[in-house]
Amino acid sequence: MRVGIVILPDEPWSVTSRRWRQAEEWGFDHAWTYDHLGWRDLVDGPWFDAVPTLAAAASVTSRIPLGTLVASPNFRHPVHFAREVTALDDISAGRLLLGVGAGGLGFDATVLGAGPLPPRARVDRYAEFVELLDLLLRTDRVTWQGRYFQAVDARSTPGCRQRPRVPFVLAANGPRSLDLVARYGAGWVTTGTVFDDLAAWWASVAQLAQRCDAALDRAGRDSGSLRRYLSLDSAPVFSLTSADVFADAVGRAAALGFTDVITHWPRRSSWYAGDERVLAEVATDVLPQVRA
Repeated sequence: MRVGIVILPDEPWSVTSRRWRQAEEWGFDHAWTYDHLGWRDLVDGPWFDAVPTLAAAASVTSRIPLGTLVASPNFRHPVHFAREVTALDDISAGRLLLGVGAGGLGFDATVLGAGPLPPRARVDRYAEFVELLDLLLRTDRVTWQGRYFQAVDARSTPGCRQRPRVPFVLAANGPRSLDLVARYGAGWVTTGTVFDDLAAWWASVAQLAQRCDAALDRAGRDSGSLRRYLSLDSAPVFSLTSADVFADAVGRAAALGFTDVITHWPRRSSWYAGDERVLAEVATDVLPQVRA
């Protein structure tokens, strides 16, 4: 089992730089940040962009893979984003993991003046975003026309350090999005389904794992070729409540076939409120055990 951690971009770099270095020193397998213009009730507080945050994180680390969890079509265009991705992959010396999702329904969906899309249209836009971004990162000159995105003789020189492009870790729960995972994804990430009951949440995760298997079967793809990431903190219990809670969650995820789990750096209040001492205990005592 590989274990990753999300470091929210809600603190100045003078604070968060230590966290990125510490994540690498503790031996986490990957580190991520959110890609939003503002997020939930933190929208009125400090918030920093994912791309420069990851560039800065690459400058204070040397080994740990770094990624977006997840990049959003709500406010990103594949042509410009491909340039940012190429730069991040170069700055990090090929350590970029590109998480991509359909785009949420919150602040990001309305701040630019457009209303949120209905579910089917969001998946249509997601499919266009992934298809065009994949093409841009693998091809030097691209002209492409879709309903939501277009490109006219777009350039991508010099391309990604990782070949043929950076790995996509695609967020998906429904059949159409899971088909995108099967076609384009090096990894699949899920948050499960929203439930207040922990047992119900784990049951939803098990069901989604079966849906992912079905999508891979439809595509004729070997299930072992896909890394499976579970965001543990979408459960109704924060995974870093205690070291025992974390270890139990990792064991459950492994039993469902997940190869990777992701937790969050504890915050003082609100979302992911917790104690950094529990994180330190997990890093020093639990991580070696889950990898054994």
